[in-house]
Amino acid sequence: MTGYLWALCSVLLVSGAQLAMKWAVMQFPQASFELAFLSAVLFENLPGLLALFCGLLAYALSMVCWYLALRRIPLSKAYPLLSLSYVLVWAAAIALPWLNEPFSAIKLLGVGAIFVGLLLIFMPGRAVTANKH
Repeated sequence: MTGYLWALCSVLLVSGAQLAMKWAVMQFPQASFELAFLSAVLFENLPGLLALFCGLLAYALSMVCWYLALRRIPLSKAYPLLSLSYVLVWAAAIALPWLNEPFSAIKLLGVGAIFVGLLLIFMPGRAVTANKH
């Protein structure tokens, strides 16, 4: 059971990282290779830089959690759980007004397909045994 908790922590951290980094890059000016751009990013946009750093830190922590999850549960069960981050990021991007993400019915169908796939993977069922002749 602890493996699934580590996997869930990894999913939550990577989802938070995506949202933080999206907000951070929205705060920065148009990218260029000029000194003025670097100055604007480093000195004039501390909240954006802090959000970017937090996003990167969350990514690093999610990898630690993922490592701990993989030590406890099979990859065939752990890996599908990562698709939950797609659902969480999509829902949060729509719910958080400062990200300005529009709702789409077709994307909702995609989220539903992810849930159906997860249900099929984790649904308890009979083990298939090889026919012995």
